[in-house]
Amino acid sequence: MSSIVSLAGEHLLAENIPNCILCKNFIHMDREYWEKIAPGYSEEIFDVLQNDLKGIISSAIKKTSSTSKTAMDAGCAVGKWLPLLSPLFKKVIATDISAKNLVIAKKLHPRLANVEYQRLDLSRNGIKLPKTDVVVCINAILTDLLKKRKAFFHNISRCLNKNGYLILVVPSLESWLMTRIIQNQWKIDRNLFNEKLTGKEAIKRYKNIQQGNAEIDSVATKHYLRDELSLLLAKEGLSAHYFKKIEYNWKTEFRKPPAWLKEPRPWDWMVLAQKV
Repeated sequence: MSSIVSLAGEHLLAENIPNCILCKNFIHMDREYWEKIAPGYSEEIFDVLQNDLKGIISSAIKKTSSTSKTAMDAGCAVGKWLPLLSPLFKKVIATDISAKNLVIAKKLHPRLANVEYQRLDLSRNGIKLPKTDVVVCINAILTDLLKKRKAFFHNISRCLNKNGYLILVVPSLESWLMTRIIQNQWKIDRNLFNEKLTGKEAIKRYKNIQQGNAEIDSVATKHYLRDELSLLLAKEGLSAHYFKKIEYNWKTEFRKPPAWLKEPRPWDWMVLAQKV
């Protein structure tokens, strides 16, 4: 199966690219899409756990963990974070929009006896939710639809017990803009960034970027500003303790990054927040 690779908004088949770059961010949140991609998830989707080389996310999880607490992996996909979470908590609730993802996760981790699997669409209002002390949510709130994003943030707050913690990772809009500026100034991968847009498509993308929805594989995908995240969390009764950059190699953005391009690096935002 050919993987789709993300190149700052462009897409190519991995079979046509040496040293293929797996998509750094999830594409969208529709259940049909995730059910379809589930069998090849590990090959299709960028592995944040393996590429968080400084262990920033793992450190935040350990800081908030306790063997007397319950944790939720919100949007767990095939369960890559479950082996880390399971020994740190009394109980782990693994939730995902895709039933197939959950079946795969359970098969991959049969010895994690304290993990409970639940199919939940956290972007829907009015759903029944479990209570938990810690929510870990890694690149799952990416829909371009404001209504669904608001529901997702609200449901996370509803899940959390008072003084509970949220460890959230999302794509950075600042990083996306920096990538585009660097590409344009130094003409990196010029043939991949010369897309011709119709007037209608240009207007659509202009309206999208005003909401932080940047194109990944021709799909509008939500990216976040740091201060925007602080505001969104505060509106749901969550206080941001600190933000960290989860930095990646430039090969996640460009097919042929120049040798001199080292720092700064592209990044996702991680925020540790607490329900007040």
